Amino acid sequence: MDWLERTATLRQWTKGGARAPHKPLLFLYALGRFQQDADGGLFYSAVEEDLKRLLAEYGPPNRTTPAYPFHHLASDGVWEVRTDRGPGSPGSAVRELRAARAVGQLAPELRAALRREPSLLGRLARVLLDQHFPPSLHSELCEAIGLELEPTETGRLPSARRQRDRRMRELVLTAYEYQCAFCGYDGRIGAVPVGLEAAHVRWWAFGGPDDVDNGLCLCSLHHKLFDKGVLGVGDGHRVLVSQHFVGRSPAAREHVIALAGRPLIGPQPGVRSVAAHHRSWHTSQVFHGTPRPGADRPRSRSREDSRTRP
Repeated sequence: MDWLERTATLRQWTKGGARAPHKPLLFLYALGRFQQDADGGLFYSAVEEDLKRLLAEYGPPNRTTPAYPFHHLASDGVWEVRTDRGPGSPGSAVRELRAARAVGQLAPELRAALRREPSLLGRLARVLLDQHFPPSLHSELCEAIGLELEPTETGRLPSARRQRDRRMRELVLTAYEYQCAFCGYDGRIGAVPVGLEAAHVRWWAFGGPDDVDNGLCLCSLHHKLFDKGVLGVGDGHRVLVSQHFVGRSPAAREHVIALAGRPLIGPQPGVRSVAAHHRSWHTSQVFHGTPRPGADRPRSRSREDSRTRP
């Protein structure tokens, strides 16, 4: 059995590019728990809060329940559920899973394969991360789950896996003249830019192309906040800041909250701005909550004004 192919083809609800990372998040969580205790089962009532937190932080903005993947992942052959009454899930209703003391675990054949070939776990995790989450979130997601991966645990990936265009980073950074589109940061060491990254607006894992009109040049901080749904791009190519974001320090106010309503910096003339359908996807699938209103900013005085006014 090819576990990599099976992992790459999990059956998921899809409609109009909507994100549904429920099964991948549960699968990753189960791999992390397998690393810690290869024989332990996961009682739904014991892991429900963990899974809720993961879905809230790394899932789409709409509310959802971990009962859905706990029940349905078994149909993909990588997971099993049993209750006090025997094998099989009682359903996808939260009350039923709790009352039946439902416990889930990686499928027996998969557990056996992971024992025979320990490096398989890392390769499965890489497939799940690559197909469902942007690279900027991989490390922190593994940390949140308690999953430890070696940098070399990539191995053979499914043959149908899309290949990234390595030229995108240079094309996007050039289009935005090597400055963050949100804050204008343009740091370099000599001639080499540092802390600047090419961000996909529509995530590559969800069909986002490696095109300039699906990219933004962002500093490392704003790239992470963009992928976490704190920041977005709205109509008129203005920065969105989520009302869910809370920061009381001067740094949080200056570097995040004050961005609300600002126009993007760039791209340079002759280069296409972020396409509306990519912006719309990010707003509906990644951005969290309602945007903060843009701050009213005083009109800058012209040079003539500065000469005639005291």
